[in-house]
Amino acid sequence: QVSLVESGGGLVQAGDSLRLSCAASGGTFRSYRMGWFRQRPGKEREFVAAISKTGGRTIYADSVKGRFAISRDNAKNTVYLQMNSLKPEDTAVYSCAADRDIADIATSSIPRYDYWGQGTQVTVSS
Repeated sequence: QVSLVESGGGLVQAGDSLRLSCAASGGTFRSYRMGWFRQRPGKEREFVAAISKTGGRTIYADSVKGRFAISRDNAKNTVYLQMNSLKPEDTAVYSCAADRDIADIATSSIPRYDYWGQGTQVTVSS
Protein backbone atom coordinates (compact mmCIF):
# COMPACT_ATOMS: atom_id res chain seq x y z
CA GLN A 1 0.00 0.00 0.00
CA VAL A 2 1.30 3.46 -0.86
CA SER A 3 0.76 6.72 1.04
CA LEU A 4 0.61 10.00 -0.86
CA VAL A 5 1.24 13.49 0.47
CA GLU A 6 0.73 16.59 -1.64
CA SER A 7 2.43 19.94 -1.16
CA GLY A 8 2.96 23.20 -2.97
CA GLY A 9 -0.52 24.67 -2.94
CA GLY A 10 -1.24 28.25 -2.00
CA LEU A 11 -2.82 31.57 -2.89
CA VAL A 12 -1.65 33.14 -6.14
CA GLN A 13 -2.86 35.72 -8.64
CA ALA A 14 -4.20 35.00 -12.08
CA GLY A 15 -1.34 34.42 -14.50
CA ASP A 16 1.02 33.09 -11.85
CA SER A 17 2.57 29.65 -11.65
CA LEU A 18 2.70 26.94 -9.01
CA ARG A 19 4.32 23.54 -8.83
CA LEU A 20 2.60 20.86 -6.85
CA SER A 21 4.46 17.85 -5.53
CA CYS A 22 3.15 14.48 -4.43
CA ALA A 23 5.52 12.33 -2.39
CA ALA A 24 4.85 8.62 -2.20
CA SER A 25 5.94 6.19 0.49
CA GLY A 26 5.28 2.62 1.49
CA GLY A 27 5.20 1.13 -1.98
CA THR A 28 7.18 0.67 -5.17
CA PHE A 29 6.54 4.04 -6.76
CA ARG A 30 7.64 3.06 -10.26
CA SER A 31 4.98 0.37 -10.37
CA TYR A 32 2.15 2.91 -10.10
CA ARG A 33 0.52 5.01 -12.76
CA MET A 34 -0.07 8.44 -11.28
CA GLY A 35 -2.67 11.14 -11.74
CA TRP A 36 -3.67 14.56 -10.54
CA PHE A 37 -7.28 15.44 -9.90
CA ARG A 38 -9.08 18.46 -8.51
CA GLN A 39 -12.32 19.32 -6.83
CA ARG A 40 -13.59 22.83 -7.34
CA PRO A 41 -16.07 24.36 -4.90
CA GLY A 42 -19.50 22.80 -5.38
CA LYS A 43 -18.26 20.47 -8.11
CA GLU A 44 -17.44 16.80 -8.49
CA ARG A 45 -13.86 15.63 -8.52
CA GLU A 46 -12.40 15.89 -12.01
CA PHE A 47 -9.38 14.63 -13.88
CA VAL A 48 -6.49 17.02 -14.48
CA ALA A 49 -3.48 15.05 -15.72
CA ALA A 50 -1.99 11.57 -15.63
CA ILE A 51 1.34 9.93 -16.33
CA SER A 52 2.43 6.39 -17.05
CA LYS A 53 4.79 4.40 -14.85
CA THR A 54 7.89 5.25 -16.83
CA GLY A 55 6.78 8.82 -17.52
CA GLY A 56 6.72 8.29 -21.25
CA ARG A 57 3.01 8.90 -21.65
CA THR A 58 0.97 11.81 -20.35
CA ILE A 59 -2.62 12.94 -20.83
CA TYR A 60 -4.42 16.13 -19.83
CA ALA A 61 -7.87 17.51 -19.40
CA ASP A 62 -8.76 19.94 -22.18
CA SER A 63 -9.16 22.73 -19.63
CA VAL A 64 -5.48 22.58 -18.62
CA LYS A 65 -3.81 21.41 -21.83
CA GLY A 66 -0.96 23.73 -22.76
CA ARG A 67 -0.84 25.28 -19.29
CA PHE A 68 -0.15 22.36 -16.94
CA ALA A 69 2.56 19.72 -17.14
CA ILE A 70 2.77 16.47 -15.20
CA SER A 71 6.11 14.76 -14.58
CA ARG A 72 7.59 12.21 -12.24
CA ASP A 73 10.92 11.35 -10.69
CA ASN A 74 10.93 7.66 -9.84
CA ALA A 75 14.22 8.02 -7.99
CA LYS A 76 12.57 10.50 -5.63
CA ASN A 77 9.18 8.75 -5.47
CA THR A 78 7.52 11.99 -6.46
CA VAL A 79 5.09 13.20 -9.09
CA TYR A 80 4.78 16.88 -9.97
CA LEU A 81 2.21 19.15 -11.51
CA GLN A 82 3.59 22.35 -12.98
CA MET A 83 0.76 24.84 -13.35
CA ASN A 84 1.30 27.94 -15.46
CA SER A 85 -0.98 30.79 -16.50
CA LEU A 86 -3.31 30.02 -13.64
CA LYS A 87 -6.90 31.20 -13.83
CA PRO A 88 -9.48 31.80 -11.09
CA GLU A 89 -11.38 28.76 -12.36
CA ASP A 90 -8.35 26.61 -11.46
CA THR A 91 -9.17 27.22 -7.79
CA ALA A 92 -9.65 23.80 -6.23
CA VAL A 93 -8.29 21.17 -3.91
CA TYR A 94 -5.74 19.21 -5.92
CA SER A 95 -5.11 15.57 -5.10
CA CYS A 96 -2.73 13.01 -6.48
CA ALA A 97 -3.61 9.37 -6.89
CA ALA A 98 -1.90 6.08 -7.68
CA ASP A 99 -3.16 3.28 -9.90
CA ARG A 100 -1.50 -0.13 -9.49
CA ASP A 101 -2.76 -1.60 -12.78
CA ILE A 102 -0.14 -3.45 -14.81
CA ALA A 103 -0.26 -1.60 -18.13
CA ASP A 104 2.20 1.25 -18.58
CA ILE A 105 -0.29 3.82 -19.78
CA ALA A 106 -1.84 6.99 -18.40
CA THR A 107 -5.50 6.93 -17.43
CA SER A 108 -8.06 9.59 -16.60
CA SER A 109 -10.57 7.17 -15.09
CA ILE A 110 -11.11 8.08 -11.44
CA PRO A 111 -12.42 4.62 -10.38
CA ARG A 112 -9.20 3.00 -11.57
CA TYR A 113 -7.12 4.80 -8.97
CA ASP A 114 -6.47 2.86 -5.80
CA TYR A 115 -4.75 5.30 -3.48
CA TRP A 116 -5.38 8.98 -2.86
CA GLY A 117 -3.66 11.81 -1.06
CA GLN A 118 -5.45 14.30 1.19
CA GLY A 119 -5.10 17.16 -1.25
CA THR A 120 -3.63 20.64 -1.29
CA GLN A 121 -5.59 23.85 -1.75
CA VAL A 122 -4.86 26.08 -4.73
CA THR A 123 -6.57 29.45 -4.80
CA VAL A 124 -6.21 31.78 -7.75
CA SER A 125 -7.39 35.36 -7.29
CA SER A 126 -8.43 37.57 -10.18
